[in-house]
Amino acid sequence: MFSPEGPTLRELAVQALSSVEHGYDLLAPKFDHTPFRTPDTILDAVASALGGLGPFDDGLDLCCGTGAGLDVLERVCRGSVTGIDISAGMLEVARQRTGAGERTGGPRVSLVRGDARALPFATTAAPTPAFDLVVSFGAFGHFLPGELPGLFAQVHSVLRPGGRFAFPVVAPARPGTRAYWALLGFDAVMRVRNAVWKPPFVMYYRAFRLADVRRELTRAGFDVETCALPEFGRRPDGSPRCRMVVATRTPAG
Repeated sequence: MFSPEGPTLRELAVQALSSVEHGYDLLAPKFDHTPFRTPDTILDAVASALGGLGPFDDGLDLCCGTGAGLDVLERVCRGSVTGIDISAGMLEVARQRTGAGERTGGPRVSLVRGDARALPFATTAAPTPAFDLVVSFGAFGHFLPGELPGLFAQVHSVLRPGGRFAFPVVAPARPGTRAYWALLGFDAVMRVRNAVWKPPFVMYYRAFRLADVRRELTRAGFDVETCALPEFGRRPDGSPRCRMVVATRTPAG
């Protein structure tokens, strides 16, 4: 599963026994050599789909990690690109790859350390929403289902009226397949780990279900649509293998 440049099993074990923040600090130098990094095929497909909705002025990559999603924003944003993440280690890698704060061409790039559940952009001192577009890639498994309403409310608060919140969702593995049992086993291991070891390391990707996401986005004040990403084709029943969720803050929202 891992390239020779990736983490060893021992390094992964140490990460898994840490908090989410410290675990990603440890993994950061080798993160891009693991399967956890969003594949370029998905990033390119989302960039292509967003190109038909933009252009946008200012974009935010929520839980940006090492900055792969910032490349997507740079393709579709004309003004500024911002990444936020809780891990200082991941942000340092993102800073090295993007040249944040040092570039002279294209949209200006800045990186912010912070918690997605308490975004520091729309504040009392600067109450005007800051972004036209928010994206996120592969991060939602780190939030418990009960945290989604607050998370989506935070995104809503930093989007300008008419702004978009977009992210890809891969179709769930079908029951009985190898992928299904692998995900089920991983989920079970994480739950046992969190029951016996503190601090918790939240990574429950099976809990992020499209129907629940639609409902919570709507409750947060978004109009929600999905579009198939045609690069990934369709399953035998005709459903898309990968969708992009596009949640729009309504002008009155």
